[in-house]
Amino acid sequence: MDSLTQIALGSAVGVAVMGRRTAVWKAALWGAIGGTLPDLDAFINHGNAILNMTRHRAESHALFVLTLAAPVLAWIVSRVHGEAALFKRWWLALWLVLITHPLLDTMTVYGTQLLQPFSDYPFAVGSVFVIDPAYTVPLIVGVVAALWLKSARGLAWNTAGLVISTLYLAWGVGAQWHVTQVARASLQTEGLAVDELLVTPSPFNTVLWRLVATTPTQYREGFYSLLDDSPRIQWTVHERGADLIAQHGNEPYLARMAAFSHGFYSVSSTDGHLFVTDLRMGQEPHYTFRFDLGTNAARANGGHRPTLEGSRPNLATALPGLWRRMLGERPPSATN
Repeated sequence: MDSLTQIALGSAVGVAVMGRRTAVWKAALWGAIGGTLPDLDAFINHGNAILNMTRHRAESHALFVLTLAAPVLAWIVSRVHGEAALFKRWWLALWLVLITHPLLDTMTVYGTQLLQPFSDYPFAVGSVFVIDPAYTVPLIVGVVAALWLKSARGLAWNTAGLVISTLYLAWGVGAQWHVTQVARASLQTEGLAVDELLVTPSPFNTVLWRLVATTPTQYREGFYSLLDDSPRIQWTVHERGADLIAQHGNEPYLARMAAFSHGFYSVSSTDGHLFVTDLRMGQEPHYTFRFDLGTNAARANGGHRPTLEGSRPNLATALPGLWRRMLGERPPSATN
């Protein structure tokens, strides 16, 4: 999730666990710091764009590593504030702050390596977008109320914010399951056999969902809104670059992207350069993670480091279109 959300979640968890045992501002502050710490790995340069992407949310997001870090951070905090008697409580609070960060990240589609250093598998539920105000705002309201109101009402507001946000996550999982059933039924009705199906929310909401269905040679993209008046999904068809995958699929960086994206990727060639695109984040033709792997010669002699060539749509036109589609307005035509 975005940094503001992780700060808000960390603060809310810190306040909820510490209560009035210490000043609320201390719990909120250290909760915010602890909620930010795992994402500092984004400042590490691993040598190229693909490694930077696939090594993000790795050791710094591992449950084992964060569990080891929690007592160290708690010892520092309890000593800084002269609250040695509260060490165990700070330990519990900061452990929960640290591990809820990667657990929340896992609800997005990016991929979080929870089991490092034992496994580099990127867990990804994909039931919430990386920025969703409906999740974040209740947390912020709750923390602000806890800081503002000196009575027990402030802590109750903070608890309510956590409960509402957690229920929203549960709603997202339920909505994702429902849309998955709709998508599978649509594919079956149209006689379309696919290998894998991705169902993930469009930006900033859990009403409009983006769907990607893959075969070895193609991928189909569709959208479904919970406000649609028909379960039929309009699919657009795109080539995955099967010949290029067959030819270059064993190359290290391409293989790494295939594994990290759980198979939701495409490969293309332009002006002699090989490109790999993560199909999970973005929408046709704009994808956040599209990488230039260089020419055949450059890759053969190690003379090219993968570079990020991703693009984003024009928000001035994309957001109104997103809103209309979310309300159930379908495009006039689509290729099926």
